[in-house]
Amino acid sequence: MYRKTMAKWRYPLTLLGLFAIVWTACAIRPWFPKDWLLENVLVFVSVPLFVLTARRLRFSDFTYTCLFVFFSLHVIGSHYTYAQVPYDEWSRWLTGGSIQELFGFERNHFDRLVHFLYGLLMTPAAVEIFAHYGRYPRSWAFLFPFLFISSHGGIYEIIEWGAAAIFGGDLGQAYLGTQGD
Repeated sequence: MYRKTMAKWRYPLTLLGLFAIVWTACAIRPWFPKDWLLENVLVFVSVPLFVLTARRLRFSDFTYTCLFVFFSLHVIGSHYTYAQVPYDEWSRWLTGGSIQELFGFERNHFDRLVHFLYGLLMTPAAVEIFAHYGRYPRSWAFLFPFLFISSHGGIYEIIEWGAAAIFGGDLGQAYLGTQGD
């Protein structure tokens, strides 16, 4: 019985441990400490919430992988500020080629990538939450997770705008990552 229970949790606990390593590495000398702290409010709320509710709703390994990838990308973005993540330098180092040049980018698109990946990587969790707790006709099974993710995206943009307006100056710009938009 104990082995079966441990085997069930081995993968999510491994990902949680790996995430703790990624988070700790990204917490060391972030480029803009106040922005790092502001960006990590999402992590400080979400990760403990997932841990505390795991017994009631154990997500699939695929969903835990998606959550791990999203939160890892998020803390990398918070370490550098989203607008300054050196993904193009990493690309040159790994492949010898530039992503910026390949696609003709004039700005850093890491923030846009992670916004897109939020929808993609959080959708499996939304699907599983609605499948577990939802009591609605099966024909609505695809609509509710889509609406859930879309509304979260909209609410986050409003929160982002509000935080930038409240904090203003360099912190507001770092958090919003406008890059002239």
